[in-house]
Amino acid sequence: MNDQAEKLRNRLKTNLPSREAKTLAVVSGKGGVGKSNFSLNFSISLAKKGHKVLLFDLDIGMGNIEILMGKHSSLSIADFLSGKASMEEVIFQGPHGVEYIAGGSGLSQLIRMDQDSVDYFTSSLRDVLTKYDYLIFDMGAGLNEETLAILLSVNEIFVITTTEPTSMMDAYATMKYIHLADSELPFYLVVNRASSQKEGNDTLMRIEEVLRKFLGRTPIKLGFLPDDKAVQEAVKRQVPFIMFNERSQVSKALSEILEKYINKMSYNAEKRNNRSFTARLKQLLFER
Repeated sequence: MNDQAEKLRNRLKTNLPSREAKTLAVVSGKGGVGKSNFSLNFSISLAKKGHKVLLFDLDIGMGNIEILMGKHSSLSIADFLSGKASMEEVIFQGPHGVEYIAGGSGLSQLIRMDQDSVDYFTSSLRDVLTKYDYLIFDMGAGLNEETLAILLSVNEIFVITTTEPTSMMDAYATMKYIHLADSELPFYLVVNRASSQKEGNDTLMRIEEVLRKFLGRTPIKLGFLPDDKAVQEAVKRQVPFIMFNERSQVSKALSEILEKYINKMSYNAEKRNNRSFTARLKQLLFER
């Protein structure tokens, strides 16, 4: 009788709908704006709040995530895509419980996968996602056919820019490109390296005005990170700045951004949270 009861419980567990992690993509219009640094430190901040986070480095050719935290993994996503390793084998332990998948040169294989490979990739990813609260993609600078499928599958897009006019223009161009493919994807704005509170807020307002005027969109302004020497020192020592100095101005600003995101802003994307990331990604990969 006990064996039968145990079998029934296991069967019920198997039939329960699986919960996928909330998916975020961090993008920028161009390189060098601190996108990977934000992705890593934001992931650590979420983990310190008790969330289980998987950080996926898709900044192919740069691989900044490992450099920023002073680690080197023996396998990357390219090893999974080439069949040399399982999805679980390419996941490594990072700081404060954050787990990560290192970038590799094999992202272009996504666009060449046949239907069987797409099934294997998405099912492996779906199994992994049930173990996390958040999956954060650190995307490469710029957009192309290979990355658009991932961007259109996530729940939310974080856009990182600096106060430089060229960076702002590139950020707008990136959001326009995504908007034309999916007008419902929420944009979360973060300004990096602001020299003052006024400069940070002015930059957020200018981007918001442009989006409203030309796209009819209202982005979610999360805030700005100050231009802080603690960031440069942390990068030199290959330590995430949130761990290097928790009392620095940039660390405090990041904590404020996180609190704003968790407590006030995330409700805007609830209608997308009901959609399976892997189901959407599978559909888009089949349609390419």
